[in-house]
Amino acid sequence: MANTEVIIVGGGMVGALSALLLAQQGNTVHLIEKSVFQMPTHDDPVDLRVSAFSAQSKLLLEQADVWKDIPADRLCPYKGLQTWEKGSQKLVFSSDDIGAEQLGYIAENRWIQAVLWQALQALTNVYIYQETQVIAIQQDAKQVSVTLQNQQVIEAELLLACDGANSAVRNHLQMPMTSWDYRHHCLLINITTDSAQQDITWQEFRETGPCAFLPLAGHHASLVWYHSPQKIKHLQSLNNLQLKQAIKDEFPALDFEFEVDAKGGFPLTRRHAQHYYQGRVALLGDAAHTINPLAGQGVNLGFKDVQCLVELLTECSDLGIPEILKRYQCKRKPANLLMQTGMDIFYKVSKSESNVVRVLRKGFLGAAQQSGQLKTRVMRYAMGIN
Repeated sequence: MANTEVIIVGGGMVGALSALLLAQQGNTVHLIEKSVFQMPTHDDPVDLRVSAFSAQSKLLLEQADVWKDIPADRLCPYKGLQTWEKGSQKLVFSSDDIGAEQLGYIAENRWIQAVLWQALQALTNVYIYQETQVIAIQQDAKQVSVTLQNQQVIEAELLLACDGANSAVRNHLQMPMTSWDYRHHCLLINITTDSAQQDITWQEFRETGPCAFLPLAGHHASLVWYHSPQKIKHLQSLNNLQLKQAIKDEFPALDFEFEVDAKGGFPLTRRHAQHYYQGRVALLGDAAHTINPLAGQGVNLGFKDVQCLVELLTECSDLGIPEILKRYQCKRKPANLLMQTGMDIFYKVSKSESNVVRVLRKGFLGAAQQSGQLKTRVMRYAMGIN
């Protein structure tokens, strides 16, 4: 597919990557973003929004020729992943077990978005519309058009909705969703440590919800604390010194000194679109699905959506757009549903107070640690490699 007009609504990581890959193939891209993009600077504090990027996601960013532009001091490779419950054997994943340099990378979302936008702004076949929103969508058998707030109309052959969990495009088209609230909230806490950059991410399971540690570049790290909405609200009300003491008192032990820099909480919800496309409109990333952040797979699933759709548009250019989007749905919807369901089961089992479930849970972690090739296959799948 080349010389095609494409509208992309949403300039986050998924939308910007879609725009860049399609533009690099010679298509004309119209990128619509409701906010104004601001390039981060090296002096900016570490963003609370970070993601763990798999080897497959890294390859996709390399394909877009932007991975090299991510500042090294904003990127943290990690070699190990550990998970356990109090009293259970640790389940340990290591890149050394599969002969890889690392399991993945943890980076701030805004820096990934920044290098994508930087590349987009250098292309003459990309038109960017900022600080505006879509107020109407119309489509027929040959094209789709959107009307912006200033009444400007943009016409194209394809519209990609990459505008997040509360997708305005999806709502305009009244595309049905299946969703529920996990009745748990999550608190993200950025800290500065007195130790060098670490390369192991870990997670301890508790009945109140998991607690996790994500290493960030340099002397930085992110703590992830799951708990009841009431508890998270209380933790958010604390000042940084009080929160530091709460971490020392209630969070899994940290073997270094630290200071709290920033915090932010959000509810855990699960959403899945019943249809990934309607006519010439496709949903990608969080617009199509949100997942429990337990395993950090959200951005990687979104990038898999991008890769799948771009490949179909390239390899099946002789087919009509609706048929291509039907194939996209057939490939991505079952895969995303499987990952969502797996994370849901894992999450529910992890916080069960049943003594029987506790015994089985601890036994599973021990058995998984000794599973050899099975554990290796799980690692390679999570990394997105064969």
